[in-house]
Amino acid sequence: MIDLLVVGGGPAGLATAIHGARSGLDVVVCEPRPAPVDKACGEGLMPAAVRALGSLDVSVSGQTLRGIRYVDAADGRHAEAVFRTGYGLGVRRTLLHEALTARAALLGVPVVPHRVRRVTQHDGHVDADGMTARYLVAADGLHSPTRRALGLTVRPNPRRHLPRYGLRRHYAVEPWSDLVEVHWSAEGEAYVTPLGPRQVGVAILTSRHASYDAQLADFPLLAHRLRGALRTPVRGAGPLRQQACSRVAGRVLFVGDAAGYVDALTGEGVALALASAEELVRCLRQGRPQAYERAWCRLSRTYRLLTGSLLWARSQPRLTPRITPAAARFPLVFQHAVNLLA
Repeated sequence: MIDLLVVGGGPAGLATAIHGARSGLDVVVCEPRPAPVDKACGEGLMPAAVRALGSLDVSVSGQTLRGIRYVDAADGRHAEAVFRTGYGLGVRRTLLHEALTARAALLGVPVVPHRVRRVTQHDGHVDADGMTARYLVAADGLHSPTRRALGLTVRPNPRRHLPRYGLRRHYAVEPWSDLVEVHWSAEGEAYVTPLGPRQVGVAILTSRHASYDAQLADFPLLAHRLRGALRTPVRGAGPLRQQACSRVAGRVLFVGDAAGYVDALTGEGVALALASAEELVRCLRQGRPQAYERAWCRLSRTYRLLTGSLLWARSQPRLTPRITPAAARFPLVFQHAVNLLA
């Protein structure tokens, strides 16, 4: 019998598989798509994510990131916060996936090209389309079919939370900063991540339904800088907010976006996924799978609090234009908030 069956071979699933294999567990990953898999992503790794990759012995090349800069889309006013410990990395999602895939393969973790459609639980094992395992980890993404099938998805209240979406495109331009820039407009945010000598990624987060070019026009200073640059097709994702009523359901555990997601606003998705994967395997090794729920809540507390607070401020028309000026006026507070997440 397999010790650990991981459904989903993205960063969260592969990190779980790597931790499991290094702990002596018999691990199998189910992922129908061939690696590397691309997706809409800000592609900025916070220092915590860089450290977590190092602990997995995963080496990935990227553009060093020194911190975060908030920019007012209207007048260019800005505030900066530098990472106090370590550095971030701007990394193409495909390169990150390739590096994690190679590390899992080196540890002998098989990746089965299969999409799991049916999961049933028994007293001592889980059955997934005929594969039997002691535990199953669902790492099948933002709109996790496993989470929905087990009835763990909580529908957000549209009156309280407008659905938000992410749109990403790459531009062939020289990065003009070693900071991740977050441009704030009345309608959304644009994340600019340096990715290489001649490449930046620009991800737009918004509730407005419009084309990427129409959204980019809300950021005139940024649009002017990118004018005429070669660009890639647009990738999208959303709605971003996904709530789960639990991270543990019997012998099924959830990690990464499948465990629940607030928003991409603070860029913590990969770091939280990597930290959660390590904690999940530790709980299984100790024979305490139920302890993972509390561990996940502890690990994600800062992310949920700060991201939720920023989203609330974003939803208040009077507060939105004051976010960047407030960060500039209170630099120590801004610096502290960024480094709590970093």
